[in-house]
Formats: sequence, C-alpha cells, structure tokens
Amino acid sequence: MQSTFDDRNWLVWLVRVRIFILTLLLAIELAVAQFSPAPLPMRLFITTILLWFSLSLFYVLLLSFWQEHRLQATLQILTDLILVSIVVHETGGWDSSLNFLYPLVIIVGSVLLPRVWAQLLATLAFILYGAVLELNYYGVVPSYCTTHPGPKALQAIIFVNLFAFLAVAYLAGLLTSKLRQVGVELKDTSGALESLQALHENIIQSISSGLITTGLDGRITLVNTAAQRLLDRMPTELLGSPVHQLFLDPLPTVESQRTHGEVRFDAPTRFRKTVRVRVTALSVPERGELGYVYVLDDLTEIRRLEREVRIQDKLAAVGRLAAAIAHEIRNPLTSIAGSVSMLSGVPEMNEDHRRLLDIVTRESQRLNSIITDFLAYSRNKQYHFDRVDLIQSVEDTLTLMDHRMTAEKTGITIERRYAVREAWAIADGDRLKQVFWNLCENAVRAMKDGGTLTAAVESLGDDWQISFIDTGKGMTPQQIEKIFEPFQSDFEGGTGLGLAIVYQIVQAHEGKVWARSKPGQGTTFVLRLRRLDAERPSSADNDVPDHHRVLVGAGARAAAVGAGGGLRG
Repeated sequence: MQSTFDDRNWLVWLVRVRIFILTLLLAIELAVAQFSPAPLPMRLFITTILLWFSLSLFYVLLLSFWQEHRLQATLQILTDLILVSIVVHETGGWDSSLNFLYPLVIIVGSVLLPRVWAQLLATLAFILYGAVLELNYYGVVPSYCTTHPGPKALQAIIFVNLFAFLAVAYLAGLLTSKLRQVGVELKDTSGALESLQALHENIIQSISSGLITTGLDGRITLVNTAAQRLLDRMPTELLGSPVHQLFLDPLPTVESQRTHGEVRFDAPTRFRKTVRVRVTALSVPERGELGYVYVLDDLTEIRRLEREVRIQDKLAAVGRLAAAIAHEIRNPLTSIAGSVSMLSGVPEMNEDHRRLLDIVTRESQRLNSIITDFLAYSRNKQYHFDRVDLIQSVEDTLTLMDHRMTAEKTGITIERRYAVREAWAIADGDRLKQVFWNLCENAVRAMKDGGTLTAAVESLGDDWQISFIDTGKGMTPQQIEKIFEPFQSDFEGGTGLGLAIVYQIVQAHEGKVWARSKPGQGTTFVLRLRRLDAERPSSADNDVPDHHRVLVGAGARAAAVGAGGGLRG
C-alpha cells in the first residue's frame, strides 16, 4: 500500500511538472517567434502543446478511478517521448534546442519504473530522435531546419545523443536505485523506531502505578492510564495544567530532598483520596534536567482499612469495658432507686426535698438507660436470618416515623424514592428495622427547625443501596471521621452508642455503611447489603469515599442492638 501511495504521488508530481514545463516552453517559443525569423510552424506547435495539456488533464482524471499506477506511469512516459519527438521536429530537428527534454523523460522513467526500463527508454529515445533527424534530412517530412549538416555531422549528432541518453539512463538508474535503497532503510528504521516508541508507550500505559511527567515549570506533559484512572480525570483536563493544583497538600520536591510523601486530593466524584507520591528528576544525557517524574500509588483503601481496624479495636475495648462495669453500676443503682422511692413516701418531706428526690429519680433512670445501652452493645446476640424485602422494612420504619412526626408537629416531611418494587436480601428483619429507625431518628434530631427526610432504595451491581438523606445542619469532616465510634454524640442527652450499634448490626450482615455530609448541606447515610440473587459479595468497593465510609468486613461477630440510640456520632 505504501508503494502504491508513493507511485500515485509521483504521478501527480509528474503531471504538475509537465504542465509547468509546457507552459514555460510555450511562452519561450512565442517570445522567440516574435524576435526571430526562424521558420517555426506556430499553429502546429501550439496545437501540439495543447494536445499535451489535454493529455495531462486526462491523466489527472485517470488517477481517480484507475488504480494501476505502474501502467499509468508507462503510458505517460511513452506518450511524453512521442510528443517530445514531435516538438523537436517542429522546432528544427537537429537545430532544435529542446532535445534536452529526452533526458528529462528518461530520468522520470528511472524514478517511476524499474531500473531496466531506464535503458529501454534511452534506446527508444535514441530511435525516435534518430528517426526525426533522418526523416528531416532525407525530406520524408517537411523540415523546419535552418542548417544542413553533412552525413557525417548528422551521424555524429545522432551518436553523441545516443551516448548522452545511455549515460543519463545509467546515472539516473543508479541514483534512483540508491534512493530507493535509502528509502527502504529509512522506512525500516522508522518502523523500528515507531515499534520502539509504541513499546515504550505501552510499558508506560501498562504500569499499575500512576505516572505523571512535567516540565521544569511544573506543567503536566504526560499522564498514563493508571494516573488518569486514579485522578478520575481525562487527559485533556490534565495536560498543560500545573501539577500542584491537583492536590490539597504540598507535593514532595527534588530540591528539598523530600522525594516521597502522602498527599490528598478531591476527586470529581467529591470523594477525597490519599496517594503516595514519589518524585525524581527527568534527566536526559547531554541535555540535563528537562522536568520531573511523579509516581502515584493509591493508599485510600489501605488508610481506610487502618481506620477500620482502629474503630474495631475501640469498639472491642468499649464492649469489654461496658460488660465489666455495667453490672457493677446497676446493682448499687437499683438500691439507690429503691431507697429514693421509699423516701418519696415520707409525709414529713417538704416541696424542696421532693424536687431533689425527683431529680435523683430522673437521673437514676437516665443512668439506667445508659447502662442498658452498654449491655446491649456488649452482649452477644443470635441473629435470625431469612428472606427479607428491604422495601417493606424501610416502609414500615417510615410509616412509624411519619405518624410520630405528625403527632409531634415537627415540620418534617418524608419522601420515598424506590427505584425497584422489591428488594430481597438475606437478613434479620428486626435488626435492620432498628438500623433504619436509628438512622431516621438521627436525621430527625438533625432537623430541629423542620426539613425533609428522603429514603431511597436502588440496585447497584450485586448490592442493594439504601440511603437516608436529611436537610439538617450537616457534619464536618472531623465528625464524619469518628461517626461510628462510641461516645461521639453531638446531641444533647445522647450516649453516642446509637451509630456504633448500627455499625455492629451492618457488620453482622456483611454489609457496608458510610456517611456523606458537609456543614449546612445535610447528611446522607448509605447502606449496602448483598442482594439475594448475587453470587458473591464484592471484595472492594472503589466508589465508596475515603474518610466518608466505614467498610464492614465479612464474617464479623453478631453484636447486640439496644432499643435506645439513634444518636449521631
């Protein structure tokens, strides 16, 4: 295909050059005819030139629908030789100054045709040129010559041109052969270079770590596929932009000798990620430093797992502590409550004493509620797993919550967004209702001045995703970081165990739970539970945010769930 494409280009070039030469010859001969008395048959000459022009235009049209370029080249060169002979005859035969057109045609033939054709064209040119001279000399055709050389002079002219034609053919063929050889070597070298470049590019694009190169000014010049996927951006967004603007933390630099470190950035999906960055200078021998190379590794999942381990350690510690102290506190608390109850029946007590006893009774009940949460949090419970329609469980919870909101006139409305009619899963229905109730209670407490609580259920891969969205005050990243840790309540009177218990229940169901929030923009709690028809749970969930989620691992211990709670962590 490449050879055909080159032949076509040469033929187009040949037509252009031919038209240029014909135009130049016509102009010169017209000018000479005005100032010279030479017997040039002007009408015949112009007719020949116009015929040549017409054939050239025909050849241009022929290129568009006839793909045999080698045959076209042969046809054009043979036509040129014949027309050159006619023009030489019309311009004076042996007196003509246009016999230099023969070597031009031979050179073009050497370029377009195989090398042996150059010698054949030289021979044909000699035959045609000799025929023109002989026919003019013996008067077979009308002669336009101004001189009359003798037979020996005529033979000398013919044979000198013969040797000239053969020499031109030999040299042109040799030069063309060398050019073709160089062209082949150049193509081979170019192909090898392209293959090497493709190999290097494939290596760069196949590296699992993100790779970014920049100039000395810090602007990005190259981004591999892993970096695009990690940064969640298109190459058009990255190329040419300053690399430091992509990250929230300062990047390590070669000059500071701190060539590696961890930085954070906010992905377009609004999730914050953590990456390890290593930087080195991009150096080229004899040219020095041209820029910098940044290698990125995603640490988001690792840091999330570390946080999960810390949370589980805290939960375990709190569970052991609760189990140890709950019984020790409840016994004296029961005695105190009984004694206060007996004292309240003494008739001699005045109103101040009775008010103090009421305070003691109320605080004793509050302390008993906290201890109940401790025990519910620390005890092992049996779960009863069965086929459960999550839509029905959510609807039951929302119905109770709707009645409560109406009775208390909180100004909160409830919206439902169900993308499916049924959402079957293997779960403990009662425990999940406690999870849904706690999250709804959390949302209601966050909307003291009214608002909208939205519950959404949708299918996402092998999971069901259940979301509870409020329009409350929202939370800061620091609050979200510790949202499921015990004793992290932001509400008055809360123990901070509600969301910790939610965490345990979801953990027992091998699910995931996380929160998304910004101050003043409300909060969204999201649960993921495995679908009943799913073959296996996903090993990782890359679209769950960094510090906005707590991933609950499979095979976790089933934990107790108290009736109280619903407190924002």
